Amino acid sequence: MIVELGHFALVLALAVALVQMIVPMVGAQRGDSGLMAIARPAALVQFTLLAIVFAVLLHAYLTSDFSVKVVAENSHTAKPLIYKISGVWGNHEGSMVLWVLILALYGALVALFGGNLPEALRARVLSVQASIGVAFLAFILFTSNPFARLDPAPFEGSGLNPLLQDPALALHPPFLYAGYVGLSMAFSFAIAALIEGRVDASWARWVRPWTLGAWLALTLGIAVGSWWAYYTLGWGGFWFWDPVENASLMPWLVATALLHSAIVAEKRGALKSWTILLAIFAFSLSLIGTFLVRSGVLNSVHAFANDPSRGVVILGIIFFFVGGALLLYGWRAPVLKAEGLFAPLSREGALVVNNLLLAAATAAVFIGTLYPLFLDALGGPKITVGAPFFNLTFVPLIIPLLCLVPLGPLLKWKRSDLVAATERLMGAAAAALIVAVLILAFRSKGPWLAALGMALATWLVAGAFFEVAWRIGLFSVPLGESWRKARRQPRASWGMALAHGGLGIVVAGIVGMTAWRQELVTALEVGQSAELAGYTLTLDKVGMREGPNYQALVGVVNVKRDGRHIAYMMPEKRNFPVERQEKTEAAIRTTGFSDLYIVIGENNGKGAWTIRAYENSFAPWIWAGAIIMAFGGIVSLTDRRYRVGAPARARARLSAAPAE
Repeated sequence: MIVELGHFALVLALAVALVQMIVPMVGAQRGDSGLMAIARPAALVQFTLLAIVFAVLLHAYLTSDFSVKVVAENSHTAKPLIYKISGVWGNHEGSMVLWVLILALYGALVALFGGNLPEALRARVLSVQASIGVAFLAFILFTSNPFARLDPAPFEGSGLNPLLQDPALALHPPFLYAGYVGLSMAFSFAIAALIEGRVDASWARWVRPWTLGAWLALTLGIAVGSWWAYYTLGWGGFWFWDPVENASLMPWLVATALLHSAIVAEKRGALKSWTILLAIFAFSLSLIGTFLVRSGVLNSVHAFANDPSRGVVILGIIFFFVGGALLLYGWRAPVLKAEGLFAPLSREGALVVNNLLLAAATAAVFIGTLYPLFLDALGGPKITVGAPFFNLTFVPLIIPLLCLVPLGPLLKWKRSDLVAATERLMGAAAAALIVAVLILAFRSKGPWLAALGMALATWLVAGAFFEVAWRIGLFSVPLGESWRKARRQPRASWGMALAHGGLGIVVAGIVGMTAWRQELVTALEVGQSAELAGYTLTLDKVGMREGPNYQALVGVVNVKRDGRHIAYMMPEKRNFPVERQEKTEAAIRTTGFSDLYIVIGENNGKGAWTIRAYENSFAPWIWAGAIIMAFGGIVSLTDRRYRVGAPARARARLSAAPAE
């Protein structure tokens, strides 16, 4: 009965979404406030119904209700509780329920906190948002029903893919979906603006927090996914240029461009048309990512479905929304005239270069990801585009972008003085030069480009520091005055500095791990030792361990350095009898500056065990930097200028204040 309640709530959510899609849009076109007002309660009701749907599906997993097909195929009574919960979205049907739930949540947030939006704009935004919901709710009901029954119900379930039975994978999809779906808000605002034919500073300010929230969620989602791949897949890397990895990177790049473009639209009234186009493309790339994961065109550890018929439906949704948006853009974009003129050497000019480089980098990733698929679809040979292609196309575009990051915030609007801006970064340039010299001195065997990479990372971190120092007058005014200026700085400025500095730390981690990684592959019998990067690794013993739903082969490795015991590390190779699959569990010991990474393999039949070990220099900095970037996004979101309801509340306080 509970399952039927969830199915009914799903059908009802589609009906409410249809009302929310049609009625407010008609009201906005007619100027009918009554019809437009329907958007807010409809958005709240739709979210409530989908929350019920999700809760019912979660209940089915928690109670191991194997009469529900998706539960029988993706769960098991012996599965730990956390993986029963994450199993809800560890499959195609459940992940789509989470997708539409987050979509409805964003709409509900606009309904609750968008009180200061113009009535017609809010109605149109919620209507466009509902149209996306209609498409995906219909997709779920007619092709991916999460409440399909099995009769008779099996006594036991099939279990969940062991690779997905991991704490990081409990967080990775929700964060990614929050980012993907968050970009739907920027899309909805863009379509609403095109229909109205008006983009102004207020519109740009409204769209920025939604884009920033989506960017923040994508940053965390990509970082968590990278960390999962690092310690779960057993290859010791953090990025493989897998097509599904690229599917999350592309909207992140465009969202980054959109954030910067919206600043120009808000501050100077320029780049309006371009900002609208970026909002369309950002969500379009999110839809393409949804297609890649669920169409069956890819064979990836990240893929949820292998059903081409579902892929065709998603492809139809993409063509409808992207094609319709671009047609509307081609019709209405000419009325979005730019207002603010600016010289090439200005903050606007720097942000334009920023956008062009990000767009070109996205295009490089797009071509490298989708070209093999297009070639295969046309009957051509099967090819693989890997790291060499992306290193030759993506990296040369990103390096000049990173060089410009510290300079842009120090340029003035409209027209700027390059000499004055560069003088403020002399300290950052000196720090970068010192780091490059030190690396060349202490890492004389190369690789030589690593010194330039670490200098670039230093330039980003030090540039963020000196930008803040200039804004608060550090070193030029008394400390008390600097403190007062710091307290008056907008939180968005602090968030930007943190994000730029965190990016520098990520670059340092990537350069260090790529340039100075050391690897050992050997076969050790119990009691034998091997050397790696100054460590002595001794295989003390190998045994079996019982887990909650697996058996694990465990190796105990005694790690010493200069004859001194450092740690016992225990890599595992887990066998999941229900799923009939194996999973590598690497043992990782970090110092904060490097990771010692050990994986145990098979017995070679002669009493020796395959051991793969890596010393990954600066690897922890990759994820530490990503966390700092995300924290910068959180700080920026707390800026009162980004709180959609702040102006309305301020007006309410003023009207309630007693007259003097």
